[in-house]
Amino acid sequence: MTQAETNYPKQEPQKVTRNDLPLSCPRPGEALAGLHPRVYLPIEKTGSATCPYCGARYQLSD
Repeated sequence: MTQAETNYPKQEPQKVTRNDLPLSCPRPGEALAGLHPRVYLPIEKTGSATCPYCGARYQLSD
């Protein structure tokens, strides 16, 4: 379990498409933009990714 997973409640994964790639957290325009540095998440191979900073979960929908 990562630090982010212990500090933030579980959330439903946010659906993203291949048009959203490369995937970064926080995503442009999100309220979290100032809370942690932007990190790029590798989602292409597994279809899912979790941000190590805030625990946001993402699911590739196509």
